[in-house]
Amino acid sequence: MLPRGSGHAERTPSRLRGEKAKKPVEWKAVWPDITELIRPRRNQLLLGLVLIVISRSAGLVLPASTKYLIDEVFKNHRQDMLVPLILAVLAATAVQAVTGFWLTQLLSKSAQKLIAELRCKVQAHVGRLPVTYFDANKSGQLVSRIMNDVEGVRNLVGTGLVEFVGGILTAFLSFFILLRISPLMTGMALAVVFTFSLVLKKAFTTLRPIFRERGKITAEVTGRLTESLGGIRVIKGYHAEEREEKVFQAGVRRILENVLQSLTGVSVLSLSATVLLGLVGALVMFVGGRQVLNGSLTLGGFVTYTAFLAFLVAPVFQVVGIGTQLTEAVAGLERTREILNERAEDAEPSRTGTLGLIEGDVRFEDVRFSYEESKEVLHGISFHSSPGTVTALVGSSGSGKSTTIGLVAAFHTPSSGRVYVDGTDLATARLASYRTQLGVVLQETFLFDGTIRENVAFARPDASEEEILDACRIARVDEFAERFPDGYNTVVGERGVKLSGGQKQRVSIARAILADPRILILDEATSSLDSETEAMIQQGLGYLMKGRTTFVIAHRLSTIRRADQILVMEDGLILERGTHQQLFEAQGRYYDLYTRQHGLEMNLFLAPGEGDTIDESAEAKS
Repeated sequence: MLPRGSGHAERTPSRLRGEKAKKPVEWKAVWPDITELIRPRRNQLLLGLVLIVISRSAGLVLPASTKYLIDEVFKNHRQDMLVPLILAVLAATAVQAVTGFWLTQLLSKSAQKLIAELRCKVQAHVGRLPVTYFDANKSGQLVSRIMNDVEGVRNLVGTGLVEFVGGILTAFLSFFILLRISPLMTGMALAVVFTFSLVLKKAFTTLRPIFRERGKITAEVTGRLTESLGGIRVIKGYHAEEREEKVFQAGVRRILENVLQSLTGVSVLSLSATVLLGLVGALVMFVGGRQVLNGSLTLGGFVTYTAFLAFLVAPVFQVVGIGTQLTEAVAGLERTREILNERAEDAEPSRTGTLGLIEGDVRFEDVRFSYEESKEVLHGISFHSSPGTVTALVGSSGSGKSTTIGLVAAFHTPSSGRVYVDGTDLATARLASYRTQLGVVLQETFLFDGTIRENVAFARPDASEEEILDACRIARVDEFAERFPDGYNTVVGERGVKLSGGQKQRVSIARAILADPRILILDEATSSLDSETEAMIQQGLGYLMKGRTTFVIAHRLSTIRRADQILVMEDGLILERGTHQQLFEAQGRYYDLYTRQHGLEMNLFLAPGEGDTIDESAEAKS
């Protein structure tokens, strides 16, 4: 990932930044993130450590009692010690049960709360990232990273890590007890365990990239699945179900191969741990047996030694399980860290100004913009839109109209040049203070899976019922909404699938009317409407545009004839500007577009005055 800063590095597309972020991150790199997660919960973890120490100390009572049971009760017939030993074991068992219960209650719940908090934190951060980030990352992948990548952190704060630490503490206690019973056997066992720890270190170095890759593959497969489900009508329309099945199956196979690869590594670890246990057991039997036979070690001492040896070796087996979980957790944390390190829109150091109530004076001064450093899209465009005026952008596809609108909406920041609103450079303004005064009606209308009322009220959740109904009436939403059995409480379905294109567009326009914006952006706002509905809704749009600075992208040139200025764009440049009449009379690029669209090429050969008659007739019809 590129370092934060200014200049070209900051404008590098997220896709390119993601490529650099694929370099494996070391433990020391994510340690600050781990400590940040642990710090607010350090009291719970400390209490958890106390509980685990008590629990593990109580667990030592049973193996310790075997020496006295064999050497004193059985061998020396000390019946008076039997009942105290049994009571001690029962008391220790009770302590273990109680501490284990509270350990789970304390840390497992804390871990689940952490997962919920992290998901909310990542989602909130993703929502504040610039539009360019979403252009380079699929929504399905982001969903996977928000929901799945943080899941593993429960092993950092939950019982897994604490129990592992408890196991290490128990191993140290056991080590000193074993050392006291038989230094020779303990030294030999420790040498074997140390050798195995080196194998573990190498194994986890190999496994960690596998777990990291699994998260990446899962996100890709989830992203494609989300896309295919969202575009199911297109898939069925082209009878592409079988193709999508093959794509999904290929993704699932990649996940399976990754899982099998990791299982192979974990199986090797388990095999090594079993070999370790067998090797240590054989050494203890050989050396301990000889010591018992020559009288240097009692039978009770030998049994007690083997019991405590299990506590020394147990953490090694825990490393295989917990270590794998921690490795997976850190891999997920690395991917989460990548997202959180992406700079939010309002986090730019230059964005310090706050816009008050704006009038809507918009000025572009020599604005250049490029999505990729080597491919400039806009080449030094300049224009001025006065408050309350309508500016229309026309031109062929790829001419730069949508990019210009994106700059007005502050979805992008110019590579060079300035975009001013009421004299304030948009690159220095807090976006929250600007976008609350911005209304957008896009060609691809997006509705949430809620009711008609909820979708209209999305612009102003605090709006009154009367204001919502007024907006719906102006946008002609009432004409179809009130015919539904549930009226405005009709659920529109995912992306408004239960409504027609024209109905969705009217809901979108009602939403913009309710927002009462100072600057309005209409991107083919009537593209989904038939001619009759479009004529009816023009009145609503006229109401919406009144007194507001409006930017219109339209391919139906008849809808922009009354614009205060028309900008004709081509290849990222403004070729022509003026009113409809001025541009039509100039007979340039706008004239070509207009006559071609309305079939008026023959107007050139008509008698003087006849062209105006045809022109007026076309206007009346539109």
